Amino acid sequence: MFTCPYGTFAYKRMPFGLCNSPGTFQRCMMAIFHDIIERTMEEKSHFMVKEGIVLGYKISKKGIEVNKAKIEVISKLPHPMTVKGIRSFLGHARFYRCFIKDFSKISRRMTHLLEKNSPFIFSNECIQAFRTLKDKLTEAPILIAPNWDQPFELMCDASDFAVGAVLGQRIKKHFRPIHYACKTMNQAEANYTTTKKEMLAVVYAFEKFRSYLIMNKSIVYTDHSVLKYLFAKKDAKARLLHWILLLREFDFKVIDTRGAENYTADHLSRLENPYENQKKKFFKDARHYFWDDPYLFRTCADQIIRGCVAGKEAIDILNACHSGPTRGHYGASYTAKKVFDS
Repeated sequence: MFTCPYGTFAYKRMPFGLCNSPGTFQRCMMAIFHDIIERTMEEKSHFMVKEGIVLGYKISKKGIEVNKAKIEVISKLPHPMTVKGIRSFLGHARFYRCFIKDFSKISRRMTHLLEKNSPFIFSNECIQAFRTLKDKLTEAPILIAPNWDQPFELMCDASDFAVGAVLGQRIKKHFRPIHYACKTMNQAEANYTTTKKEMLAVVYAFEKFRSYLIMNKSIVYTDHSVLKYLFAKKDAKARLLHWILLLREFDFKVIDTRGAENYTADHLSRLENPYENQKKKFFKDARHYFWDDPYLFRTCADQIIRGCVAGKEAIDILNACHSGPTRGHYGASYTAKKVFDS
């Protein structure tokens, strides 16, 4: 009820913007459907079982696994032919991304097709990514439930275009994963220095696994030894200082490890970015070309400057060298020599 200069009024329906409306709505539904909920809840309750499906995951004494029934459906799917099909597949696969190492890196090719004004070309790389995701889902590892009495271990690493992290614990001196996390960098983050990228991986990991690490001790493994000394440095740059302050609320220590020992996360460092490699190759080749309007020329390896031709001009040159009145029907090698000499 509310009062205004025209009198006292009561809402017939729940008003928009009421801060406690979700709780009020839930209590109303519980009162209305009390009998129904009481009868149907018994069908969903199972006691004294060794394993069961909870919220789409298979829970057993071994740990947390994917639901095989849902994975079998995915494994039989053909590769998507539309943007809607890609969005549907990635949405289903993301539900189990905590089981998949390098999910963002693997799905990167397919994710590019969801961008605005991006042409839909489901290339061989996309087909390979689609098959890899299906294989990863069918071979997903068993994740353990966290033991809150033991310290957590966090393995972080960064590559030129992605950061990855693995949260786990030691069981009988063996590392067992609890959760995988990975994300691709945006354009600004990709321009960071190596130190900032490694620091970004640590910050991303603590933000991702905050609910596990906020009140517990943890050990961070990284193959970038500089990070050990950044936390004690007082004259760090603004961005690094901001990240260091964000990490102050966590109780952790940094252990420097070689890339070969940081086996779980370091695979990102050894991955190549095909887009970056293509970009480097383009700029490397561009220095051999020069423009003399309206023609493009290239300085070849033998230091001879040759003109670049394309389209109809290239076809005309081939016809002149092969079918012209002063030419003959020679073999491929001799015809190619004639083309270069012309």
